[in-house]
Amino acid sequence: QVQLVESGGGLVQPGGSLRLSCAVSGSIFGFNAMAWYRQAPGQQRELVARSLRWGSRIYADSVKGRFTFSRDNAKNTVYLQMNSLKPEDTAVYYCYAEQPDGYEYWGQGTQVTVSS
Repeated sequence: QVQLVESGGGLVQPGGSLRLSCAVSGSIFGFNAMAWYRQAPGQQRELVARSLRWGSRIYADSVKGRFTFSRDNAKNTVYLQMNSLKPEDTAVYYCYAEQPDGYEYWGQGTQVTVSS
């Protein structure tokens, strides 16, 4: 059973940075896609950044130029570098992985709070 474990969340002031990590219990090389989603209180879960197997990346308009998705296949870990954080980035951030057969995995989430 594949497990995704996020870490790196916390409280940060506006304009600050955080790096989220998602450690996968198996190889990430075989996934069709991996992604980061977020869900703010009272809001629907939304896509933040998505990485396809062949390397292309897409980002939500709200985070373009500020967030960067990266992956380390050797460590079976993906990251989300978040810079210039804003209060509206406050949410629980979830790691996501999709197998070639369409099966999906989700992490348990990590809280990011941007506040002065």
